[in-house]
Amino acid sequence: MKAVASFSQFVGRTFALWVIVFAILGFVFPDIFKQVTPYIVTLLGIIMFGMGLTISLDDFKEVAKRPFEVGIGVVSQFLIMPLLAVLLTAVIPMPPEVAAGVILVGCCPGGTSSNVMTYLSKGDVALSVACTSVTTLLAPIVTPFLVWTFASQYLPVDATAMFMSIVKVVLLPLALGFFLQKLLPGLVKAAVPALPLVSVAGIVLIVAAVVGASKSAIASSGLLIFAVVVLHNGLGYLLGFFAAKAAGLSLAKRKAIAIEVGMQNSGLGAALANTYFSPVAAVPSAIFSVWHNISGALLANYFASRTEDETTEPVVSTR
Repeated sequence: MKAVASFSQFVGRTFALWVIVFAILGFVFPDIFKQVTPYIVTLLGIIMFGMGLTISLDDFKEVAKRPFEVGIGVVSQFLIMPLLAVLLTAVIPMPPEVAAGVILVGCCPGGTSSNVMTYLSKGDVALSVACTSVTTLLAPIVTPFLVWTFASQYLPVDATAMFMSIVKVVLLPLALGFFLQKLLPGLVKAAVPALPLVSVAGIVLIVAAVVGASKSAIASSGLLIFAVVVLHNGLGYLLGFFAAKAAGLSLAKRKAIAIEVGMQNSGLGAALANTYFSPVAAVPSAIFSVWHNISGALLANYFASRTEDETTEPVVSTR
């Protein structure tokens, strides 16, 4: 078990590399990986079940202790990223399926990778986890509503069916994992070290499947989609940081909210896009999954070198 735990930790630390590798494999061997497409929803459910095994009541106590700070993170997540997606799709010409996919990933909750990146950035990890938990629980209602509001101009949106899907692939696995944690704490504690391996395997297979199923679209529009994703992600970090700063939060909290806003649950985006739109609409989510792990690591490295003192305005003597 120690060997599995060590390998799992290694895979978790090198997550971005594995996502890139499997994205390339999906492009080179599309016939192999597009066979995984029917199992994308199942893979996402397994990932969310793993998240449920690690959620604790303390995560929700943070919400009660710091409602204002968590509220800033949650509102920023569901306001900044959807509106940025709408702006980008309005300014940059792109096929309707791609535009719907960009908006969909923008309307998703925060991704669990943000918690790791916040830790590496020396940010407020408890705040990050609380924001991820709350946006994930709100996703069944908020995500379909936002997608219906902003993406209906590009493709038909069945918000009710999308709500039921998110309940099935997000809330139910989360709840099952949480209750199993309470019923069999010893077994779950022993299994937790292997969870990064399971999560990484699920995400890389989803990415490879989406890339494989959309090879032709990526070959023709891949650079455009990549540029849109980079802008979406980068502006999300920036606006999230300044939203937290405008609210008067400390640097550690600004780091957490910036990363939380910029990093999406792109696995959920890929699953919903593939189910309700098309494999092409899932491409923005797949590319987002690759890019935000790279950009998040780079931003965390930069943030880690920043301290509160460095952001304090120098006092200028008037004498």
